[in-house]
Amino acid sequence: MEGSGAGKGPVAAAAPAGGGAYGGYEGAGERKWWPWLVPTVIVACIAVFVVEMWVNDCPKHGSALAEGCVAGFLRRFSFQPLRENPLLGPSSTTLGKMGALDWNKVVHQHQGWRLISCIWLHAGLIHLLVNMLSLLFIGIRLEQQFGFVRIGAIYLLSGFGGSILSALFLQNNYISVGASGALFGLLGSMLSKLLMNWTIYSNKVAAIMTLLFIIVINVAIGILPHADNFAHIGGFIAGFLLGFVLLARPQFGWMERSELPHTNQPPKYKAYQYVLWVVALVLLLIGFTLSLVMLFKGKNGNDGCHWCHYLNCVPTSKWKCDT
Repeated sequence: MEGSGAGKGPVAAAAPAGGGAYGGYEGAGERKWWPWLVPTVIVACIAVFVVEMWVNDCPKHGSALAEGCVAGFLRRFSFQPLRENPLLGPSSTTLGKMGALDWNKVVHQHQGWRLISCIWLHAGLIHLLVNMLSLLFIGIRLEQQFGFVRIGAIYLLSGFGGSILSALFLQNNYISVGASGALFGLLGSMLSKLLMNWTIYSNKVAAIMTLLFIIVINVAIGILPHADNFAHIGGFIAGFLLGFVLLARPQFGWMERSELPHTNQPPKYKAYQYVLWVVALVLLLIGFTLSLVMLFKGKNGNDGCHWCHYLNCVPTSKWKCDT
């Protein structure tokens, strides 16, 4: 996209390994939550994209490339020319107006709200569809297992963490949008959930290999143009740590105190689960604090790391990274 790093890239969804429950865990009498938050987020993102296209109004505002709009029969909702936005979406100008992540505006114009608003925007129809399908496959299962409060917290805080790291490495005159940081946070929480509850899962190797495969594929996608790997990495790290804090399961044999006398009651969590909880919480607080301080002091990660931009995009003879 013109003047833009375009969208935070897609997350490839895959069915979890291990039969009926992820990693082979099927807790007896485990409470199943009705998943309403994830569908609500999907509907909200679709609604925001419709508003993006309404505001964009390609036939009225024209194209910077002096080319015709794509799918002109949609009139006001038609897309920018493919050379300007290959993801079938609005212009960079429209995304910027609606709250895309922009380093200059966050740092110099004190528009910190963009760190949240960018999570709800998408660079195009393709970007939207891939992200929402991924959220459907990943998020529904997690919300059924852990409820909307914990999964909602992981989604929002991971998206925020992805936005912070993205902003720290976002080059001037580039913008970033998309829910991929939040989606990577859910993937990260799935990995830490497996590690945190290691003793109660069967098929551990299959579950770990499945998750690592999904993660590697998505990081590889992130080195393509119009994807923001720093949002992926930041969201994944935040979600991974949040999983230790929010997704611990009680060990087998523990029940509510009303069910058994305390003398027969084992500890709710194992010692290593408490240790991981404390370490993850401390790292989260330090990471968010230091990152925000660096960002609002105007630090740009590219100044101190001249090769880091290759984590976001690797130029080849087929594409350039500054388009």
